[in-house]
Amino acid sequence: MASEPEAPSQSSTAATGIRLSPLPAFKPDLYERAWQSIPHPTLPLLATAHQKSVTVFSLSTLSSHSTLTGGHSRSVRSVAWKPNLGPHQLCLVTGSFDSTAGLWRWEGEGGGTDNDPNNNMEVEIAGSRGGEGDKEWEFTLVLEGHDSEIKSVAFSPAGQYLATCSRDKSVWIWEDVGATEADDEWETVAVLNEHEGDVKAVAWCPDQTTRTNPNQGRGRYSSDALASASYDDTVRVWREDGEGEWVCVAVLEGHAGTVWGVQWEPRPRRGGGFPRLVTWSADCTIRVWTLKEEEEEEAGGAGHDAPRHAWGGLSGIPNTMRRSLKEEWECTAVLPTAHTRDIYSVSWSAETGLLASTGSDGVVAVYGEDEAEQDAAHATDDEAAAELDGDVPMTNGHSEKTAGAGASRRRWKLLTTTGNAHGPYEVNHVTWCKRYDVGCPPEKKGVEEMLVTTGDDGVVRPWQVLRS
Repeated sequence: MASEPEAPSQSSTAATGIRLSPLPAFKPDLYERAWQSIPHPTLPLLATAHQKSVTVFSLSTLSSHSTLTGGHSRSVRSVAWKPNLGPHQLCLVTGSFDSTAGLWRWEGEGGGTDNDPNNNMEVEIAGSRGGEGDKEWEFTLVLEGHDSEIKSVAFSPAGQYLATCSRDKSVWIWEDVGATEADDEWETVAVLNEHEGDVKAVAWCPDQTTRTNPNQGRGRYSSDALASASYDDTVRVWREDGEGEWVCVAVLEGHAGTVWGVQWEPRPRRGGGFPRLVTWSADCTIRVWTLKEEEEEEAGGAGHDAPRHAWGGLSGIPNTMRRSLKEEWECTAVLPTAHTRDIYSVSWSAETGLLASTGSDGVVAVYGEDEAEQDAAHATDDEAAAELDGDVPMTNGHSEKTAGAGASRRRWKLLTTTGNAHGPYEVNHVTWCKRYDVGCPPEKKGVEEMLVTTGDDGVVRPWQVLRS
């Protein structure tokens, strides 16, 4: 029988200006291992994968909202919300150890729409409280093809594509070909088999058209770019070429252990640079990767240069040549050490740019990137690459040369750590999400962020992020 959870403990690093304070845990406790909790992109809902089920919690009440059961014969390992749905519609995809992915739908009041930026819709769905009403989640489609456990599922930003990955070493890409928004018909458009080990996670590049400058995406590849992390210690970047084939354009090497996950930078970079990637690993490190972009002078000159994709245009290039073309990604930062065991999850805030991490050691850590240092980022890229290649001795995530140049060169800092976040249990997932609970001031609801951690104890725990 498991011991009683220990109280969370905060380290001395909290003196740097950030500390985490536990809020009341979501109810009810799940009393079984929970793998991850994923917030809805616009509504105050949180989906948690555990055993053979998914429990949807309300971020307003911090309590159970509805439950998805009966679709899988083994544990549900991952879950994702389908974006860009119409009013009063919810759709989830689940990835299971039974080697299938499932599509679930809820239609009726309390669903929601991505066109409701103020989240004014009532989130208490009829039937989610003590059996009132007759609404429930409908398991509408099973996606089959993987030979082993599905570890991760992810929708592309527009919802057109779904990526799944598995212990069978493959990544599958599915396309929504339904005639209507509610017509669940998906086709397999690619099976990617270049990884040499279990594929642990997949993540789509954020939509470039939503960034601050609508012209920034000109000349770059679209948001339909995919990254995958693997037991083979690598991350691969995939893209659909001009002939409709999905190809690997980069292999990111540097981790010395299983890469448990990957996430794209969610908020626009200063100067319009292409989104970076963050990866985390069993080697207890978190790495940030940056795409090397060429400069392309616009017609007419006048000194107007715009970054472009390293490939340029792909149309008309023979397949045999196209497959040899590659992107160049550099590891431009290794974050300061905060973990002593496998890092299972990292979340990058789209609002603040802060990173949070957690893992097997039960520690939750928060990191910040100094905005002032980002101005000098390009000047230090060569130095960062040198230190990561081993040319410069490393000290806690920064080179001795960098440290000697002063604090302004230390781009990432460890802001706070909290130990025993779930007592003696491993913490499997951490995510940033908006606050809507009664403890949040009305003017900050839907604006202020909190962290949510999910652990082997079956507890889904929110954390207030306090600044001094």
